[in-house]
Amino acid sequence: MPDSLIHQIKVVNRQLSFSCSEDQALLMGMERCNAGAINVGCRGGGCGVCKIRILSGEYEVKRMSQVHCSADQLQQGFALACRVFPRSDLEIESDHCDAVLIPGDKPAEQNE
Repeated sequence: MPDSLIHQIKVVNRQLSFSCSEDQALLMGMERCNAGAINVGCRGGGCGVCKIRILSGEYEVKRMSQVHCSADQLQQGFALACRVFPRSDLEIESDHCDAVLIPGDKPAEQNE
């Protein structure tokens, strides 16, 4: 079985980039590179914290809650990074979360 292809992911609004293989979700690839470019929540598509907008490139999206990404938003390039698998180099924007935090919680990037 051939090794997975590695793609470069450029996060334009954070001036950061990281590598991600085709068999990894963007969120997992970002965490493995310690890039800090995308907010981290539940890692399973349920919270919406990792919502991004894909500006260019090819990708595959796994099933996710329409509460966080409606069909219209998907057509506009919005998706949850934990459910996106790159098929080419990508340009994305992060920080499109519209999830409501539980009182006392902080966005993942602020947790230490």
